Amino acid sequence: MSIIAAYNEAWDNGDVDALASLIHDECVFNPHVGGMTMSKSDILGFVGGNNTPTSEHNRILFENDEVGVAHSVVHFANDSDSEAVLSFMRFKDGQIISMETGATPLSEDYQLIGN
Repeated sequence: MSIIAAYNEAWDNGDVDALASLIHDECVFNPHVGGMTMSKSDILGFVGGNNTPTSEHNRILFENDEVGVAHSVVHFANDSDSEAVLSFMRFKDGQIISMETGATPLSEDYQLIGN
């Protein structure tokens, strides 16, 4: 199973132990909001808490032994708009060593330009 597929499955199942084995101890996560940098323990805290975001339409756009690119629609427990999220990951020793995301908010009044 690919690293991204295993990560998505562990996230969807709330399996903190599986995620811990997939995320490198030195992992740095730069999410698309707030200009913050998060660590492995921060990522695991999302899954271990009551406000875990959920995702659907998970797609792996590219993955090899060094990097991966994924896309999904993410729904947040804090009632913010769902987002289409693009993730870029770097791998080291078969684990995620870094991850960055970019997102587009989705709402009922969202319209793609040109349609």
